[in-house]
Amino acid sequence: MPGTGRPDQTTSPALPQRATVSATLAANEALARKRREGIPVLPLAFGEAGLPVHPALGRELAASVEHNEYGPVAGAPVLRTAAAGYWSRRGLPTDPGLLVCGPGSKALLFGLSLTLGGDVAMSRPSWVSYAAQAGLAGAGAVLVPTRPGEGGVPDPALLADEVVRARAEGRDLRSVVVTIPDNPTGTMARPETVRDLCAVAREYGLVIISDEIYRDLVHAPDRVVPTPAAFAPERTVVTTALSKNLALGGWRLGVARLPDSPFGHALRDELLGVVSEIWSSAPAPIQHAAAFAFTEPPELVEHIARSRRLHAGVAAAVAECFAEAGASVPPPEAAFYVYPDLEPLRERLEAGHRVRTGADLSALLLDGYGVGVLAGSAFGEPADALRLRVATSLLYGETDEERLTALHSPDPASLPWISAALDRLREVLSDITATAPGPAAVTPAVARPRPGAVPGVATA
Repeated sequence: MPGTGRPDQTTSPALPQRATVSATLAANEALARKRREGIPVLPLAFGEAGLPVHPALGRELAASVEHNEYGPVAGAPVLRTAAAGYWSRRGLPTDPGLLVCGPGSKALLFGLSLTLGGDVAMSRPSWVSYAAQAGLAGAGAVLVPTRPGEGGVPDPALLADEVVRARAEGRDLRSVVVTIPDNPTGTMARPETVRDLCAVAREYGLVIISDEIYRDLVHAPDRVVPTPAAFAPERTVVTTALSKNLALGGWRLGVARLPDSPFGHALRDELLGVVSEIWSSAPAPIQHAAAFAFTEPPELVEHIARSRRLHAGVAAAVAECFAEAGASVPPPEAAFYVYPDLEPLRERLEAGHRVRTGADLSALLLDGYGVGVLAGSAFGEPADALRLRVATSLLYGETDEERLTALHSPDPASLPWISAALDRLREVLSDITATAPGPAAVTPAVARPRPGAVPGVATA
């Protein structure tokens, strides 16, 4: 009302309804609320690597606090040189002048969306932020199914069909995003599929953005990561970061490798113009510590190898829990994700719990059992799909001591706190798939506390 100092209903500003909190972050916040309320939870929704900072990295960061300057928009020369060496050791000779650093690869991916413009093709399912970022950039997302067992890369033949269809409809489809290895499925495309996708990109003039943030976490260490930069170097942008392989999610440091071609050089100039108006430069102390990480000293190489074994062991154990319950589960091949399909259990879930959609299923698990997962629909799957993205990396322990014990254990799934979490997951899956509703179907999780120290299950 006039004179109150507050806008009334007729004068209040309005915001466009464009975006909501990312599904992964929203699920993590929901679990945190339950913990604060004293409700036991099993955190399987958030894709955080779940391990302590390596002491060597902590020392490097402490030694870098004197760097208090903005620095170049593209990133400090020492960081770009180190990151160029990282890619060169992986068979991709890299010019440091064609690297752009930013506050996480997520920010770089958005900067690329703004710079490239046009609609973006991506796999179905795909990481939650790709389509959201395309929308924020004023473009559209074209979701293309993958070949069976090869998440993260659109089926090349179907991609070609979608490009023709989109352009016939007047849409400006300019790029395709791939994730190698994949989030949400934890699988990796075969080299033949990536090669075929690159051929389609060449034929239709598409830019390829290859998100390779999980490439160092392939469970079979000798397996080759089929980067599109090897098949179509003139049109492929590769992004990576430290948040997954070194569990540095809070450091927010990513790097984009641009193609060494006339297009790549022009893209660099335009991308720098865009990001200079968003973040100016990544935090200088983080950049200098990250330069040390990208040189890959032996202690960090061993740390990543241990984390890879830990992720593989626990992801396999969680996949086994779902398989025992009757779900169809692609074997996890990388990172810390499992992507079970509960379609074989649809009749039981509908009869016992009125579950008809993936959102119904994830809500049942969260509200009835305190188990946080994400429905496949958050990743672009049809609403009625009963697929779930299960992130296993927050099961490693409640304390750094437990997490380090898990990191160095030859059999982490047998550790008491991880074993208890797996037992709890088996209980829940048995309960929701029983032919008749179990007691937990009508009793909230707060009434079902379990004794013992279970990561995320013990109240915090």
